Amino acid sequence: MAVTDANCLPIAVHVASATPHEVTLVHDALDATFGFDLPRRLICDQAYDSDILDAELAQLGIEMIALNRKNRRQSQDGRPLRRYKRRWRVERLFAWLHNFRRLVVRWERHVENFLGMVQLGMLVILIRAAEQE
Repeated sequence: MAVTDANCLPIAVHVASATPHEVTLVHDALDATFGFDLPRRLICDQAYDSDILDAELAQLGIEMIALNRKNRRQSQDGRPLRRYKRRWRVERLFAWLHNFRRLVVRWERHVENFLGMVQLGMLVILIRAAEQE
């Protein structure tokens, strides 16, 4: 899981196995920030559509924007959902991470080693962005 800012630069990253649902990993990802402030808005896909998660993030001052699931009765307002188009920014971060060969295929056996390589890749991205400024 990764959190980016408006410039596609990484704010936080968290690595977990494939079995837990994404809704349960949001707080772990937000706790693993690189020293940046928490975002005001969190744009997520349909897997994050949960009233409980929405209420928890609202207590932290974060507005969650996620498409509604098909079985959802209560719908979100259409105005915030227009921001969902900006979700491509996190996909761009993942594309940048795929430039590092070691991250395309997970060679590391232990999750700690893989997380270290992901964090190293994100630090390289942050350093390159700082050099361009």
